[in-house]
Amino acid sequence: MGTNNKYEFKEINISKLKLDDQNPRIPKSIRDESPSEIELIEYMLLDASLTELMLAIGENGYFPGEQLLVVFDPSDSKYRVIEGNRRLSAVKLLNNPELATVQKAKVQKVIKETTERPTEIPCLVFESDDEIHKYLGYRHITGIKEWRLLEKARYMHNLKETLFSDKSISQASREIAKMIGSRMDYVRRVLVGYEVYRIIEDENFYKIRDLNDTTFYFNYIVDSLNKTNIRTFIGIDFDTAQPLTDLNPDNLQKWTHWLFEKNDQNKTRLIGNSSDLNDLNAILENPEALEAFDKKGYTLERAKELTGELDKVFMDFVINAYRNLEKADGMVIRVKNFYVDLDDDLRKIRLLTDKIKSTVKAVNEDE
Repeated sequence: MGTNNKYEFKEINISKLKLDDQNPRIPKSIRDESPSEIELIEYMLLDASLTELMLAIGENGYFPGEQLLVVFDPSDSKYRVIEGNRRLSAVKLLNNPELATVQKAKVQKVIKETTERPTEIPCLVFESDDEIHKYLGYRHITGIKEWRLLEKARYMHNLKETLFSDKSISQASREIAKMIGSRMDYVRRVLVGYEVYRIIEDENFYKIRDLNDTTFYFNYIVDSLNKTNIRTFIGIDFDTAQPLTDLNPDNLQKWTHWLFEKNDQNKTRLIGNSSDLNDLNAILENPEALEAFDKKGYTLERAKELTGELDKVFMDFVINAYRNLEKADGMVIRVKNFYVDLDDDLRKIRLLTDKIKSTVKAVNEDE
């Protein structure tokens, strides 16, 4: 085959291409059952954002640079896809949406919004699975380096400027989402986030020590823009054609300092993880908590106490602990072998509940 006797290029009709029922991305429990094509597609619909990929291919056609890697199976005279099962599933669904047993509404929505229905797919035909796996080991483990989010944001921004400069952020986000197979709301956050980043960059990162384009965590912006109160604090409104019209530069500077400026212990006031951003979102809704955090230098945890949210967290912990003990009580008569430390753990539970009761009593008396 070909010039090196290892592979050759072919365009193959999808009717002659079949999914790999031993694909390592499929859970072993499914692979062991020798799943049908419909069952494989069902799994990928539920797990692999397949409708987004359908949208990208249905909008733009099949990109010839993304060749499937296949081997010929003489048992049924079809080609088994070793690399590219998601792409093949997306194309098969575009041509035959009845294959979908789940997420039918999403699949039908894609069908209505797109026109491209490719049937001939570019493939590299290899003589054996082994030859493909040598390549995949490099590609997926040590090979192609995925773009950082900031690099993806620059790319999306360039798409907007070159192809959709006459459209609003929301309209451009919708078109770009179709092109790249992503969610419109996520693309919008990335595009708006990049505009925010450019403002911070233009301000020389507010002269924060060691902060530059290589140390700035762009995902902090994207994740923050998913929090209503943080958006409002910074002055971003997704419901307008120009979301940054009312941007608050002072609050943007504060947000940047909270997340990136390090103290003498080399720590920032916020860590940009989900937990800290959720806490900040709660604090920003409460004027007393915000003043304590912003003006008085309270820690994030201490400021959060002023929001009253800790009261609910405490209550949830107690209720969940009670419910778990209730479940244990309900199954105790069916347990055959009690674990060694049961008595000790039950004693610790009693001591802990007594301690909590004592602390609650003391707090109430102080008030």
